[in-house]
Amino acid sequence: MLASELREKYFHFFKERGHIHIPSAPLLPENDPTVLFTPAGMQPLVPYLLGETHPQGRRLVNVQRCIRTNDIVEVGDASHLTFFEMLGNWSLGDYFKQESLAWSYEFLTNVLGLDPLRLAVTVFEGDDRAARDDESAAIWRKLGMPSERIFALPREDNWWGPVGSSGPCGPDSEIFFDTGKSGHPGCRPGCPCGKWFEIWNNVFMEYKRTPKGEYEKLSQRNVDTGMGVDRTVAVLNGMDDIFRIETVQPVVDCLERLSGRAYADTPRPFRIISDHVRAAVMAIADGAHPSNVDAGYVVRRMVRRAVVYAHQLGITQPFFGELSVVVLDIFSPVYPEIVTQCDSIAQVLEQEAQRFEHTLERGLKQYHRVIGNLLENEQKIISAEQAFDLFQTYGFPLPLTVELAEQADLQVDEAGFEHLFAEHQEISRRGMDKKFGGGLGDHTEQSTRYHTATHLLHAALRQVLDTEAGVRQMGSNITPERLRFDFAAVQKLTPEQLQQVEALVNQQIQRDLPVSYEVLPREAALNSGALAFFGEKYGEQVKVYSIGDFSKEVCGGPHVAHTAELGRFRIVKEEAVGRGVRRIRAVLE
Repeated sequence: MLASELREKYFHFFKERGHIHIPSAPLLPENDPTVLFTPAGMQPLVPYLLGETHPQGRRLVNVQRCIRTNDIVEVGDASHLTFFEMLGNWSLGDYFKQESLAWSYEFLTNVLGLDPLRLAVTVFEGDDRAARDDESAAIWRKLGMPSERIFALPREDNWWGPVGSSGPCGPDSEIFFDTGKSGHPGCRPGCPCGKWFEIWNNVFMEYKRTPKGEYEKLSQRNVDTGMGVDRTVAVLNGMDDIFRIETVQPVVDCLERLSGRAYADTPRPFRIISDHVRAAVMAIADGAHPSNVDAGYVVRRMVRRAVVYAHQLGITQPFFGELSVVVLDIFSPVYPEIVTQCDSIAQVLEQEAQRFEHTLERGLKQYHRVIGNLLENEQKIISAEQAFDLFQTYGFPLPLTVELAEQADLQVDEAGFEHLFAEHQEISRRGMDKKFGGGLGDHTEQSTRYHTATHLLHAALRQVLDTEAGVRQMGSNITPERLRFDFAAVQKLTPEQLQQVEALVNQQIQRDLPVSYEVLPREAALNSGALAFFGEKYGEQVKVYSIGDFSKEVCGGPHVAHTAELGRFRIVKEEAVGRGVRRIRAVLE
């Protein structure tokens, strides 16, 4: 089965059961600083899981482009990807466990034709914070699942969320497929040995974790399911290598042509390059250009890893342009919004790769200095510190250092390197947890105030700079401490213009304008004069938020009821963040 067939079967199945198909949200989350990229289909729906009304209704289905950055170091085996597609269906306060589990089982066995005897499921075993999920276990038994293939597992296995420190979460019931590989004593679904493959996850979001770490019942019970397209297609075709499916294989084939080498001989570099190019292309298409911070840093890291492993394959000529075209050819029929970015994506990737070539050259010089000193002192081991410096400063992954060392008949303190790397990861993780600890996902009062303020800022910029100058929102990021607003503009704002914008926003706050919304068909919303700059991400029905007579935009919310709730608006900084893109940082006082 092809990925395109799986998507269509999934959409058809759930449309027949009253679900509305919504488009994939951007990979760069709008107004949500809890994550760098959209990691799951539920992330863009957090406000609606918390109680906001979705313009498309209470039953939704889609395929979501996702990037999970914690999988970068795992890429290289036969199953890990950083960029992937996630099929999902949602109930926003509508149906719950009975319908969700029954439909999942029906789709897998009747539509996809999986053997019921090769399926097993897990449920939440319960703890001191939430009860055991006996209801899901009972439903599975009624569906025909034998008790011996229903496993009750702890929170670390069968509790989903929240993303970040707070937000919606709940117990889940995961469905596994027996690959036929021989297991070991005690092997069960979730075991990493390869016998059991997780094919679907049904999350029952009825809790919210507060910033204080407490669990509260949500105002509505939700269902959030996730089925990975890539892995499911591999299973359906009897493949144990995800890089052989049709949404990845063409990239591998192109690399074979460029390198003159066979994937089967050295699969690891092929996998890393293929995955990272796919992820980088899709991230750049949504505005995440290589940089030293946040999402841009992840893209830069992937580009650099791809360059390093391309050298391992003997590819020294530019290769990103050709590979990016292959990626865009694969995904443009599914995500047409990326088509217009083709030329600019290739250019960005090639420029970034070219800049890194100089760093790589310096890294090789540093490596030769290291081994020169070792050989001079009759030593045979590259220390953990030396290997880690090559990794952190010059982008050398450990396998490259090991490979080069073997050519010189040297060894590397790999265990020591792994220890230093683990320390580095833990420091980074703590920093990220602190950085992304709040935001719109928390649905806090302060985040809601800032979200409303972005509408006023956008309208004020268009008034002061004139809409004919091409001012339009390019993205925004909100925390409980500030707002960040990116917009297209041809030149830097003058101090006088910034003062005018700030004064205009504060004037609307002082007017205490009412904030209201109405649900309209997308075309009707655009014809009414509502601003909408994110194209394909909108569904057929949209929410149009009006702030008095000053602002009218298509948006999901949430917002305050009156502008006087915002307090005083102050612009802190205005700067360039890319060609033709400016950024304003502002606070509410």
